[in-house]
Amino acid sequence: MRRGFVYLCAVMDWASRRVLAWRLSNTLTTDFCLEAVQEAITQAGVPAIFNTDPGCQFTSLEFTGLLKDHGIQISMDGRGCWRDNVFVERLWKSIKYEAVYLHAYETVGAAQQGLERYLTFYNQTRPHRALDGHTPNGVYFDSLPTRRTAASADHREAPLKEEHILSKQPGPPLPKKQANGSASISRSRSLMRSLDDTLGIHTISDRPVASRAATCWPTG
Repeated sequence: MRRGFVYLCAVMDWASRRVLAWRLSNTLTTDFCLEAVQEAITQAGVPAIFNTDPGCQFTSLEFTGLLKDHGIQISMDGRGCWRDNVFVERLWKSIKYEAVYLHAYETVGAAQQGLERYLTFYNQTRPHRALDGHTPNGVYFDSLPTRRTAASADHREAPLKEEHILSKQPGPPLPKKQANGSASISRSRSLMRSLDDTLGIHTISDRPVASRAATCWPTG
């Protein structure tokens, strides 16, 4: 907006890039995020996995409780791993450069109307290079029969094994106490960087592909 900020929460289908639901708010509360997820579930069905960034709205008991009540596996981006949510980050770039920066909305109502027009265009008309020039709506609705078949098969699969859970995996060994304090600190920092890199790799390679994503982004 020209003055102040409003916050956008969007729920996206990763496979087709289709925005399933979205809400706008002038406060960083949890209620508008819950409304977006409820609408997405009502219109598109219950996903197997729901991925978000680790924002306070998405780690709240209300939000995680909603996902658990529907039997949805909770997935969150790793610390410093922007690639985990790259599809939604790319959506934010499109919204900013193709809508928000061009219009500099004066009011919340103007921002609501402008984003509604743009996201309708984004889903129905705008071709995507990653989709071979097709629109998100075209890819989403063409793949619905396949998704229903895959979803039925997923319900028959056994639950994830415990060793596949990232939080249960052991990290690198802690450094032994050394007489030289500076050397010990340097070794600890090196191990922490190694741990961050390891977690980033595991977050991408070990997590099952998520079918939904959501995050909050301030529109300015």
